[in-house]
Amino acid sequence: MDSNSQGYWKATLGLLTRILIIWFAVSFGAGILFADALNGIKLGGYPLGFWFAQQGSIYIFIALIFYYAKKMGDIDRQFDVHED
Repeated sequence: MDSNSQGYWKATLGLLTRILIIWFAVSFGAGILFADALNGIKLGGYPLGFWFAQQGSIYIFIALIFYYAKKMGDIDRQFDVHED
């Protein structure tokens, strides 16, 4: 593999690592581990821990999909492997 393809995969894996850390923190952290602490805060009349477990994580996941698509397009353009 040449240095250009190694840089591409390093950037891709870095992006995936960041997204998976956020996904884990939101789904497991906010929805399960810190739910009791977050339940002291109300959002729309519901405890925040419950809200994250039921709906908030879905919003974050959708945002992560759009973020991934945008950043992956940027990485593709940076390494000149984009589709026209």
